[in-house]
Amino acid sequence: MSRATKIVATIGPASSSPEILERMIAAGVDVVRLNFSHGKAQDHIDRAQLVRETAARLGRAVAIMADLQGPKIRVGRFANGKVQLEVGQKFILDAGCELGDETRAGLDYKDLPRDVHPGDRLLLNDGLIVLTVEQVIGAEIRTVVTIGGELSNNKGINKQGGGLSAPALTAKDMEDIRTAMSFQADYLAVSFPKSATDMELARQLANVAGEAYGHKPALIAKIERVEAIAALPDILRASDAIMVARGDLAVEVGNAAVPALQKRMIRMAREMDRVVITATQMMESMIVNAVPTRAEVSDVANAVLDGTDAVMLSAETAAGKYPVETVEAMASICVEAERVEEVKLEHDFIDKHFTRIDQSIAMAALFTAHHLGCKAIVALTESGSTALWMSRHRVSMPIYALSQSEASVRRMALYRNVRPMHITFTSTDRDAVLKQAETRLIEQRALVSGDSYAITCGEPIGTAGGTNMLKVMRIAR
Repeated sequence: MSRATKIVATIGPASSSPEILERMIAAGVDVVRLNFSHGKAQDHIDRAQLVRETAARLGRAVAIMADLQGPKIRVGRFANGKVQLEVGQKFILDAGCELGDETRAGLDYKDLPRDVHPGDRLLLNDGLIVLTVEQVIGAEIRTVVTIGGELSNNKGINKQGGGLSAPALTAKDMEDIRTAMSFQADYLAVSFPKSATDMELARQLANVAGEAYGHKPALIAKIERVEAIAALPDILRASDAIMVARGDLAVEVGNAAVPALQKRMIRMAREMDRVVITATQMMESMIVNAVPTRAEVSDVANAVLDGTDAVMLSAETAAGKYPVETVEAMASICVEAERVEEVKLEHDFIDKHFTRIDQSIAMAALFTAHHLGCKAIVALTESGSTALWMSRHRVSMPIYALSQSEASVRRMALYRNVRPMHITFTSTDRDAVLKQAETRLIEQRALVSGDSYAITCGEPIGTAGGTNMLKVMRIAR
């Protein structure tokens, strides 16, 4: 695989058959997203099992992401399914209303009247409809329509500028965490976190739920609230990865602010040794069209050039007409963008200080392999940390991460430029282990006769956090 950037794809009605899923994984899917906003617990359990079986059959390391719904703030249902709102019309959001009409709509989030004040702008249906708050009386939010349009059942509500008090984790999310841990989801994505505390609570709940299975997932913070931007460094420290969730974020901060925020978030995540996913409407037109627009091609390519670890597909693969073709198109865009990337390792290491031996070895491997023109970097790793550190820097050769831990192998499937492989070492002797690793790479056609490569490992063999050796080797001719 020549592609460094990873692809996250959501599975749903369009992609849940064994045949389509197999074609998607063969086309380049590295992480499968299960969207807990839809479906029942058993649906997700069955799909997770299918993903694991399909990946094993194809010999691919594929991670599973369980994406929690979070506190979706929506209007209720309408008597006729939808209403038409006109500019200047008075409209009430009523927490006590059961069935809406042309004058009012119910709310599934009953505390919304406490969170808004006169003058606030509420954005409905991803910002396509805008209401300006005039009064709040009891359970009623009395508004005037600023931008009109068709409003149908259960459309989302955002407050421009943020400030909604809904907690990041709902009772449904807590139950969904237990479901996700039952099939050992590799990543748990938390929707709408506002602070590091939200992520810490999610980690505690996941670790407790996963204890019976001996599993601890990696956590992804979905950055989609204004408050999360201000708290980004703390949220990053409390998470393993972030998702640039451009949909709800754009509604809260405005579309024009999102591109610069995306670049800032990707840069900060890489600097703090965290993984980053860029998401939302990346190939939206391919829900119904067989080819992407030129703007979508540029969007994906720019995320790659920004340094994102992964680009994500949502409805394109969950419900679109062309799920396999969309993955193929996204993969080809990533490859073309990566061809023009610049390697600036010397710049990356300016003013950097490493106090850990294992991290210093990882950085030395990058620098050495780059300047010697090695064909690959090989990391023998238990936890995957060595591969993660290496993946934070752009190099011109692939990083092969070999681990005895299947959980670590799947987790590394999200790391940019890392090709994870599962291996069971038959000896604890260092030279025997290095020889076994080399044989495996030759069998996988990752290396051929005459190739040089840099390899890192730790002694004693099999100890997490013990990387303390770097060696440059060449395949015998």
